Amino acid sequence: MKRTKIEHATQQITSKLTDYTYTINIYVPSEEAPEEGFPVLYVLDGSSYFNLVKEAIRLQSRNAPKTGVLPAVVVGIGHGDDMRERRFYDFTAPAETYIYPARFKGKGHEKLGGAVYFSRFIEEELKPTIEAQYPVNKAQEALFGHSLGGYFTLWQLFHHQSSFQRYLAISPSIWWNEHELVQCASVFLNEHQEMNETLFISAGELETFMVDDARQMATLLEKIMNVEFYEALDENHASIVPTVMSRAIRFMHK
Repeated sequence: MKRTKIEHATQQITSKLTDYTYTINIYVPSEEAPEEGFPVLYVLDGSSYFNLVKEAIRLQSRNAPKTGVLPAVVVGIGHGDDMRERRFYDFTAPAETYIYPARFKGKGHEKLGGAVYFSRFIEEELKPTIEAQYPVNKAQEALFGHSLGGYFTLWQLFHHQSSFQRYLAISPSIWWNEHELVQCASVFLNEHQEMNETLFISAGELETFMVDDARQMATLLEKIMNVEFYEALDENHASIVPTVMSRAIRFMHK
């Protein structure tokens, strides 16, 4: 499994489960893969974050003993021009009703509740494609999501925890639909004891209530699993991802 150059490939994958075409960006390190394959990080909102994550891993893995970041495959899952609307479908759980916060000013979204199918797309269509083409270690898989992607990251943990070993939720939208994830977490706690899966959860100091939500979620889940919570001082919802990226990717290898 030798690589002579950095590989950055782009594929269009049309899902039979979600009836949608995703832009999938893949980065593979140039060095020889370990016998068991590279760790792999799946990045939600790949159109926004793939390049940032890829470069953070590529640069820091050059000096892994100091940075704590190992070479890893990065897979960005991107939407098309309808990203804003489509992510509200893919990343949210099905529910009988949806209650929007007052700040939405009555403006909702046309389609919601597609998380079950999006999760199946990742597990049944995307992962097999990646695993067939690239040297990845299926025992070292991580999922990264920011904002509503962070909500989905937690939802995936609560409903299919063994699908990834590391979960990286940045500024997760725990507020969504009247904090329904809190109830999911309570059920999760009742159904599980000590777990091998781990969670990195972070929010920016200037995100007000989202910091409190993330901290409370971390406190709840650390009863049964290894959780690292990090509050990024002086950071807001837009600036949080570049600020915490190094911590998040180091956490992949803990």
